Order: sequence, then C-alpha cells, then structure tokens
Amino acid sequence: MRRVAATIIGSLSLALSLPSAAGAQTPVPPAPTPPPAPAPAPAAGAMTIKLERVTRVGRNDVVLRGDRVRVRGVVAPYVAGQAVVVRLYRARQKLAAKAVAIKPVPGTPNGGFAASLKPPKGGLTVRAGHRGTAAQATMVAKPRRVLVVTPRAAPGARGPTVRLLQSRLARLRYVVSRSGTFDASTARAVVAYRKVRGMSRVAVASRRVLRGLLVQRGSFKPRHPGHGKHVEVDLSRQVLALVRGRRVERIYGVSSGTAATPTVLGRFRVYSKTIGTNSLGMVDSSYFIGGYAVHGYASVPTFPASHGCVRVPIPNARSIYAWLRIGDRVDVYP
Repeated sequence: MRRVAATIIGSLSLALSLPSAAGAQTPVPPAPTPPPAPAPAPAAGAMTIKLERVTRVGRNDVVLRGDRVRVRGVVAPYVAGQAVVVRLYRARQKLAAKAVAIKPVPGTPNGGFAASLKPPKGGLTVRAGHRGTAAQATMVAKPRRVLVVTPRAAPGARGPTVRLLQSRLARLRYVVSRSGTFDASTARAVVAYRKVRGMSRVAVASRRVLRGLLVQRGSFKPRHPGHGKHVEVDLSRQVLALVRGRRVERIYGVSSGTAATPTVLGRFRVYSKTIGTNSLGMVDSSYFIGGYAVHGYASVPTFPASHGCVRVPIPNARSIYAWLRIGDRVDVYP
C-alpha cells in the first residue's frame, strides 16, 4: 500500500515539474507591420497666358473677325504628363474648349502650351486651367479679354469697328472725328490713308485698311525734316502734311492742279494769308507763290482737279490756315 502511494505521489510530482503541452505550443506574436509611406503631395504650380496675333488697344486685345488668335501659356514648374484646357467665353456662355498638353520649355524648369482659336465677333474672354492630378495641383490662369471686330466699315456705320478705325487713324495723325460714327470726317481720313498707302481712293475701311492700322502701317514720312515747321505737299499721293521737324502733326487729302494747270514744284514760303471766302470760292487761303495757295474749296476730288492751287476740304481749311504763319515753308514735290 505504501509502495502504491509512493508511486502515485512520484507520478504527480513528475507531472507538475514538466511544462504543459498547451503552453509549449503557444506561438510568439509577429512584429507589427509598419504603416505605408504617405504618397507625395501634388506639386504646386502657377500658370500665365498671353494672346498673340492681336493688337493692344486701350484695355483690350483686338483682332479682326476671321483671324486666328494664338493663346500661349507658361506653367511653373513643368511636371510630365499634364494638360491644360483653353476655353473661350462670351459672358458666361462657353463657345469653345481645347485640351492641350503641357510640354517642357528647353533651358528652363517650366512648361508651356499653345492653342489656336478662331473667335466670333464680340467682346470675349479667354480662360485656361489645369485640373489637379496626383502629380500636380489645380492651376488657373488670369483670364484675358479680346475684342473681335467686323473687318469692314463704310459711311454710316457705327460701333466698335468704327471707334477702332477712328482711334488708329488719329494715332497716325490723320485728321478724323471721334464720333463713333463713320461720318464725313472719317471718310476723308480713310481716303487720305489709302492715298498714303497707294490703295484705291475710296471711303471704305476694308480688312486690309483695318489690319494695316492695327499694326500702324500708313504713317507719313517727311522728306524735309530739316525745314522745321513746314508743309509738305505730295502730289503723287495727293496728300498734305503739317510737319515740325520729323514730327507729323496732321495729314489731309488734297486735290492739286491738273495736267493743263499744274501745281508748281519747289520750296516756297507763305507770303500772304486771306481769311474767309473770296470771289473765286477759295476759303481761308495761304499763298506761297504768285496766285498759288493752300485753300479750302467746295470740290476736293481724290485726283488733281484745281487750276494750280492746293485744295483742301472746307471743314479742314480754317485749322490749316490757323496753323500756318507768314514765312512758314511749303515744300511741293512730285
């Protein structure tokens, strides 16, 4: 009996001294997985645009209807794979949209893009923007305004084209009203401009006339800048210019002597002045040799028609008379 009890006690002691099977098989917990690295933030950027093939007039870029406008933009910095949408609006109405890729600009960290638009008539707005991606943030350029005008104007017309026509003629020193209506003054100035450029002598502002005015073609270049304050009469072009040195102050259309009664050529000085209308219908006359004068007259066609004098339109006669002084030079050349 004592032997059995000893055996049981020994077995129990051995069992208590050994680790349990369940405890020996418990796994060691794995190390925690590190969180993923955060994705890089989209690159910030800035965008600007400008309009090309336009003319700056006041606060607007101006273009003739039917001509194309190029929108050129710069993005800083350049990020590969990005694009811009160029949009054209009239007020809130979207008229056109073009998606263009941004390309690297050699030698700089910037990108660039270009789009061509053919805008309709009216006051329009050009906008450009980049919708944000994982690589580059949203960018919006400052919008640009463009005024698209009808490329023709004739007597009686009014509106933006006529205002543009008058402002550009005045800029080149043609004598013209600023009424906003294609009136008689504007017609005379258009004919004078056409004379200077060697175009047909009609009172119509065509696309060629307007395009020339936008780029400031058609200026009068004095032949005798060394004569100080003087008048130049160009018989081949049938125009007269009031000049101070190299600076042209005013340009007028004239009608000089016919082939049978030609205007004398040479360098003269004003020697006599008569205000008002004389018995021959000469208005506000400034004589430069013999009976030859610069004077107003009722008929001033676009071709030589006088008896030798230099006829100017009656509405212009008084201002020319007031500008001239006794002793001022008058240069007449073929």
